[in-house]
Amino acid sequence: MGELSPMMKQYLEIKQSNPDALLFFRLGDFYEMFFDDAKTASEELQLTLTGRDCGLEERAPMCGVPFHSYEGYVAKLVAKGYKVAICEQMEDPATAKGLVKRGVIRVITPGTVVETSMLDDARNNYICSVCRGQQNTGVCFADVSTGEARMTELPAGDIALLMDEMARFSPREVLISEGMLSFGSLAEFIKNRLQATVELLPDDAFETEKARGLAEEHFTDWSLTGEEIMEHPDALGALGALLQYIDRTQLSGAKRLADLEYYVGEQFMRLDMTARRNLELCANMRTKEKQGTLLWVLDRTRTSMGKRELRRWIEQPLRSPLKIHARLDAVEELCREEVLRGELSVIMGEIGDIERLMTKVVYGTANPRDMLALAFSLNRLPFVKGIMERMESSMMRRLCSQLDTLEDVASLIEDCVDEQAPATVREGNIVRIGYNEEVDNLRRDRDGGRGFLAQIEAQERERTGIPKLKVGYNRVFGYYIEVSNSYKAQVPEDYIRKQTLANGERYITQELKEIESRVLGAQERLVRLEYEIFEQLREAVAAAMDRVQQSARAIAAIDVLYSLANVAVARRYVRPQVNNSGRIVLTESRHPVVEALLKDPFVPNDVILDNGENRIAIITGPNMAGKSTYMRQVALIVLMAQMGSFVPAQSAEIGVVDGIYTRVGASDDLATGQSTFMLEMNEVAEILRSATKDSLIIFDEIGRGTSTFDGMSIARGVLEYTADRRKLGAKTLFATHYHELTVMEDSVSCVKNYNIAAKKHGDDI
Repeated sequence: MGELSPMMKQYLEIKQSNPDALLFFRLGDFYEMFFDDAKTASEELQLTLTGRDCGLEERAPMCGVPFHSYEGYVAKLVAKGYKVAICEQMEDPATAKGLVKRGVIRVITPGTVVETSMLDDARNNYICSVCRGQQNTGVCFADVSTGEARMTELPAGDIALLMDEMARFSPREVLISEGMLSFGSLAEFIKNRLQATVELLPDDAFETEKARGLAEEHFTDWSLTGEEIMEHPDALGALGALLQYIDRTQLSGAKRLADLEYYVGEQFMRLDMTARRNLELCANMRTKEKQGTLLWVLDRTRTSMGKRELRRWIEQPLRSPLKIHARLDAVEELCREEVLRGELSVIMGEIGDIERLMTKVVYGTANPRDMLALAFSLNRLPFVKGIMERMESSMMRRLCSQLDTLEDVASLIEDCVDEQAPATVREGNIVRIGYNEEVDNLRRDRDGGRGFLAQIEAQERERTGIPKLKVGYNRVFGYYIEVSNSYKAQVPEDYIRKQTLANGERYITQELKEIESRVLGAQERLVRLEYEIFEQLREAVAAAMDRVQQSARAIAAIDVLYSLANVAVARRYVRPQVNNSGRIVLTESRHPVVEALLKDPFVPNDVILDNGENRIAIITGPNMAGKSTYMRQVALIVLMAQMGSFVPAQSAEIGVVDGIYTRVGASDDLATGQSTFMLEMNEVAEILRSATKDSLIIFDEIGRGTSTFDGMSIARGVLEYTADRRKLGAKTLFATHYHELTVMEDSVSCVKNYNIAAKKHGDDI
C-alpha cells in the first residue's frame, strides 16, 4: 500500500480539526473536496464526482467549485443545514517553498452567514443560544450580519413560552446544552417547526463567569450595561456560549456584535407560531411567500434595513400605550408633511444596506466597491438629518439626535479609494492618486517602464530593419521581442531565444530584462502596498462600528415610519386610540389584506368587544360568508395598532391586549402523526393555558374533528371556560356551525350572538 501524498496529508490534518463541516480546500483556482465530503457535495450540489491520485492504491473521490463563484454553492449547502469550513492558501504558491501553507479562515454555518449574496436583505438571520438554569432559562438572539444581540430570561419550566420566543425571531441555528436534550419536544420544535439546525454544546460553555469575561472583552460599552446584565445570569450564560461559538467559527478576532440589549418579553404582545401562521403576518399559508400578507400591505420601505425593521415591528407589537403613541405621533406627522415625506422617499431610496456593509468591513471581507457603496450611503445621512430637524414629534426628534451623519467616516473612504477601483483587493488600482506618495512613485516607475517598451520596439525595428518586430508580454515568459520566421536571418547576435512559435521566435535582450525587472517589481510592490493601505482603511472604518450601526438603526426606524405613513395616506387608514381600557371598538373596519387584493370595495364591519357584556362574540353564518375573514380582520387591526400603525377603519379604539391566540382551520399534522382532532385539542388546551384576561382569542369551528354531539359539548365547554372570569375571562371571537350554542347568550351575560349574512345581488354573492 502506498503512502499519502504531502498535500493529502495536509488535507486530512485540517479535516480532522473540522470533522462536522464540509471542507472547501483551496487548490489554485478551485475549492476542492475529497473523500466523504466530495460524495456529499457532489450529491447536494449536482457536481461531477471524479478522483485524484492521493498516494494510495485507490484514487480519492473528488469534486470542486471555482473559487470566484463559491458563495452560491456554499449558500445551497448552508440552506440545507451543513457547515462549510473555508480553507485558504496562506501564502502565494508562486513564492512558496515546498507545500503551500493552508488554514481554515472561517466556518460558515446557517446562523453565522455574513455574505450578502447568501442572505435575504429583507429579513434578519438570527442565531439563538439557550441556557437552562435552576429558576430561569436564558435566551440570546444575535444577527451576526448586522451586529445586533438581544437577550432575555423566561421561567425555566415554561417550554411553550420558550418556543413562542423562538418563533418571534425565527432563528436559523440554535445552540443548546447537551443537558437540554431531555426536552425532546424542544429539539423537535426547532428542527420541524422552525426548520433550524441544532448545535449541541457542552454544559460548561454556558458558565456565567466565563461569559462575563467574554462579554467585558467584546462590548465596548459593557460598563454601561454590564450591571443590569449581571442581574440575569442565565441570559449571560446564553450570551457567553454564543460569543464562544461565533469566535470559534469566524476566527477573525474582530468585534462582531455592537448592539447588546436585555429585553423583557412582557413588553411585547405574545404571538405563538400558530397565530403568526393563521394571521399570515409575513408568509401566506398557501405558498409561504410575502404576497397576500400583512407585511406585503405595509411594506413601502426604501431600504433593506427598513424592510428588516418593519418585519420586527409586525412580529413584535408593543404593549405600552405610551410607546405606541410615540410611534403613532410620528406616523401622523409624516402623513401631514407630504413634502418632507417626498424628500425622504428620494434620499432613503439611495441608501444601501449600511448595517451589512459595515459588518463586512469589520470582518475584513469588504472590497473597494463595498467601501465606496458605504461612503455613498453615509453621504446621504446629512440630508436625512436635515429633513428630520424640521420634524416635531418626540420620536422623530429622538431619531434625529441618534442619527450621526458620519462625514468623517465617509471622507476616510473617499480620500483613499479611487472611484474606479476594482471589486478585488489583490489587483491594485485601489488607492486614489495623490493619497499616498509611495503609491504615486511606484505607479510612475511602472508606467514609465511601459513607456520604455514602446521606445524599445521602435528602436529595435530601426536597428534590425525588421518592420513587423514587436515587443509583447506573457504572464508565463514575461516581456519578449517577437520576430516572424521570414525575418529570422536579420536577428542580431545579442538576442537570446526564449520561445519558439509556429510562425516565429520570441527573444529577450539584456536591456529588456532590466526594464522587465523594474516594471514587474514596481507592479508587485504597488499591489502589495495598495493592499496594505486598504487593510489600514478597513481597520480605521471598523473602529467606527458602534457609531455607524447606531445611525443604521435610526435610518431603519425612520424608514418604517415613512412606510406606515405612506400606506395610511394611500389606503385611507385612521389613527387608532390606544389605551388600557380593555375595549376593542371598531367602526366600519376593513380587512387590510383582503381590501388590498380586491378590485371591488370591501364591505366594512363594526366590532365591539370589552371586559363586560361584550366579552365573547359567537359568530354564525353560512360557509364562505366571511366569518374567518371577519375574525382575522379584528386580530390584524389590533396588531397593527399595537405596532404603531394607522388602521383600516372609520374610527378605532384599541384596548391593549397582551397576546393574540388563534385556532383556525383543520388539517392533519402528518409530521407528528397527529389527527385533526388531536391537533385541535392540543392547540385549544395550549391557548386556554397560556391566555389571560387581557388576551384576544379567535376560535374558528372548534369541535368539528369528531362527532356532532361530542364536538358541540367540547365547543360549549371551551366557551364556558373562556367566559368564566375566575378561570380566564378573555375577549373571544368564536365562529361555529353549532347554532345550539347561541342559547348561551341568555344564560351567560358576557356572550353576544352575531350572524354574518350572504346576500345575492344579480349573479354575485
